[in-house]
Amino acid sequence: MKFQAGRLAIAVSAISLSLATVAHAAESSQHGFIEDQTLTLGLRNFYINTDNRDGTANPSKNEEWGQGFMLNYASGFTQGTVGFGIDAVGMLGVRLDGGSRQGKSTAERQPSASGSFPRETDGSYVDEFSSLGLTAKAKISQTELRYGTLSPKLPVVTINDGRLLPQTFQGGQIQSKEIQNLTFTAGQLSKTKVRGSSSSDNLSIAGASGRGADTNKFWYGGADYKLTKDLTLQYYYGNLQDFYKQHFLGLGHSVKLGEGTFKTDLRYFNSKDDGANGSDAFYDTTGYYGGTAPLRGKVDNQLYSALFTYVIGGHTIAAGYQGTSGDSDFPFINTGEGAAAYINTDAQIQKFIHAGEDTWQVRYSYDFAALGVPGLNAGVVYQHGDNIKTARGDYSEWERDFTLTYAFQQAPLKGLSVSWKNASFRSELPVGTTAGVPTTRDQDENRIILNYTLSLL
Repeated sequence: MKFQAGRLAIAVSAISLSLATVAHAAESSQHGFIEDQTLTLGLRNFYINTDNRDGTANPSKNEEWGQGFMLNYASGFTQGTVGFGIDAVGMLGVRLDGGSRQGKSTAERQPSASGSFPRETDGSYVDEFSSLGLTAKAKISQTELRYGTLSPKLPVVTINDGRLLPQTFQGGQIQSKEIQNLTFTAGQLSKTKVRGSSSSDNLSIAGASGRGADTNKFWYGGADYKLTKDLTLQYYYGNLQDFYKQHFLGLGHSVKLGEGTFKTDLRYFNSKDDGANGSDAFYDTTGYYGGTAPLRGKVDNQLYSALFTYVIGGHTIAAGYQGTSGDSDFPFINTGEGAAAYINTDAQIQKFIHAGEDTWQVRYSYDFAALGVPGLNAGVVYQHGDNIKTARGDYSEWERDFTLTYAFQQAPLKGLSVSWKNASFRSELPVGTTAGVPTTRDQDENRIILNYTLSLL
């Protein structure tokens, strides 16, 4: 396949022009803006093979292979009481193989079945796609304001980075560390650029996104308080206008136990309906609301989880539980094209967030540095969910994920990592249209990922 670098060149040129303009304005500042700048090039080669093990709907199997480029620039801050700066990211995805026609899409540039590439209106995959994001920033003392392209990783909103290129959001955010051991974060998001897309979309949730219901307002705020060096407390609030209001409480603790370290991770979400979600059926979310037909209704969910981890030598052993109550599934920003949630059960294939679901999990990983092979890691996670509420009784599901990663330690390959991710998902939930019961498909999936980061400045 002929490599098309035109859009990458355009993105790099646009970033360079923006940087030159701002740098010229900052020349009077002798320190900071230029001295603290960084420029990195991230390369990701991504292959995914998804095998749907049951059901007749196409595609039963899907394979995609692509090469991603991500150029990240971050300036320092100009001198003075208020420091100013700019960040920029240029991204390009190139399809190397895969992506036969999967039927006509309902919207131009809708992502592919596995979310790696956009599609044209006739259902065919594009050969390449690109985007450019700019972020203005200002800093006073220990308080920083950012406006433009954001990549939040917070309990109430977090990006998805599980495909060729990562998801980003558009909006503004302020973060303050003026008080020792306390980090306060607040902001508003208006758009998202999902993985496998070059266009920005409004925000929505599962159930409503397929009906075209969305909003351009998500407010959030919260704080991380480091009570001691080993104990962190969290509170966050998120409000997706016309969909839901969500409160989060978190606790993270670690303590030496024998020759190892014991870690505790406790999380609690309380989510309720907001605005149109309680009155307009197009804004409904997924869940179980009784009867034989309803699969949608207003947000009503409480999710609580505990994960306990013990690390000793090269071994990491963990066990945890997550429970949901209420009528709806757990809500999070999800336009229907791949999204992530800040929960311990967000696995390679499924999330285990159905109404009423109780999920147990065990984890084991090993760092081979303990055997003299630094950079080599292997791990396995098993999750089993029960009591999924449906009109035909309770159902269960399980998933097993295996990961093997090696990060090269010496030049000239230092900065390169290779990963193999294998997952199997099985569910009692039926395939196809069944009144009052959510539907899903058993899947096996493999991903092979090569990541390389090169520092240019």
